[in-house]
Formats: sequence, structure tokens, C-alpha cells
Amino acid sequence: MEIKHQKDQESGTFFIEINGTREAEMTYRYINTNTIDINHTEVNDALKGEGVGSKLVEAAVKFLRENNLKAVASCSYVSHVFDKKQEMYKDIISG
Repeated sequence: MEIKHQKDQESGTFFIEINGTREAEMTYRYINTNTIDINHTEVNDALKGEGVGSKLVEAAVKFLRENNLKAVASCSYVSHVFDKKQEMYKDIISG
């Protein structure tokens, strides 16, 4: 399952497409040049229980680290993951 990433100057999306249909996505927007707000995660019911949400978070964390960025999470799912794994993600969590 390949996670793709699209972005522009203001926002971006990590997503999974299956047969040309977007089945999972996590969106974000830039708050400033150094910080993004991960604001939405959605996974098609057919993929639930397969760890797809976690894979999207990991893709975002990799992107953050590679680009020396920080993140806040207004998305409740990502906020929960960040809280649960604070030690693991402390280098990319803003504030």
C-alpha cells in the first residue's frame, strides 16, 4: 500500500489510492513556514483495522523530520496518537 503526498505552499495531503479511488487521507495546512496543522484523517471502512491511519501518521512524521518542521494536530485521531507516543514524536510536536 503506497502512501502518496501532494502539497502546495499552503496545504497538503497524504493519501492512499486503490484502483484510482482515494481510500484514505490525512490533510494538513501550514500555520507558518515551520509548522503544520494536521487537521483531518479519514480511512474508508474497508481499510479500517489494517493500521492505515498509523501509516499515514508515520508518513507525515517522516516528512516533518526530513523538512525540519513541527506539527500541531487539530485532528482528534492524530492528537490521540501524538499524546500516546509523546516520547517518540517529541522532536516534531510543536508547543
